[in-house]
Amino acid sequence: MTSSVLSEHEEVNHDEHHHDAERTVLVSFGFWLYIISDCLLFATLFATYAVMSQSFAGAVTPKELFDLKFVAIETGLLLFSSFTFGMAMLGAHAQNMVRMKSWLLITALLGLGFLGMEIYEFMHFSHEGATPQTSGYWSSFYALVATHGLHVTAGIIWMSLLFVHFNRDGFSLDNMRRLSCLSLFWHFLDIIWICVFSFVYLRGAL
Repeated sequence: MTSSVLSEHEEVNHDEHHHDAERTVLVSFGFWLYIISDCLLFATLFATYAVMSQSFAGAVTPKELFDLKFVAIETGLLLFSSFTFGMAMLGAHAQNMVRMKSWLLITALLGLGFLGMEIYEFMHFSHEGATPQTSGYWSSFYALVATHGLHVTAGIIWMSLLFVHFNRDGFSLDNMRRLSCLSLFWHFLDIIWICVFSFVYLRGAL
């Protein structure tokens, strides 16, 4: 009788583990599909920018406005946030809640700093006469850079929601999956920004 009960218990545990593994694979596959679709979105925006890269309509040019030192600091904030997110992941795998939350909070603050600098830059450009309506170049510039900024904003909101989930459920399998997906998303945004910095700001300033 006892062996029968143990056998049934082991079978239930096996089914649960199998279900969790399948769900992890499905979530990972689905999120990778999303990342690929986002790649297509940014590829379209980069292509549009390339086509419009000389369409200034006699207005102010990027060479007159771009400050590479300012953008380098902005870039440094976002790149360093990838390191802090990695530290948050290490804390999560060690199931150290304080460590994980501390590094995740630093990551969010770095992201907010990046967004603050981007908004300041947009306001400065607009004050100098470079608005989305000024020319084809500036329309494509704002579309590309602002879309990336919206993604960073979404990532910070996602982090805030994860704090709620971890406070409620701790290091559950679902929470670890959510954190892993956010980590992938955040590193993806860093890669996109490197492309923006190289293709838009460096080329525009030279």
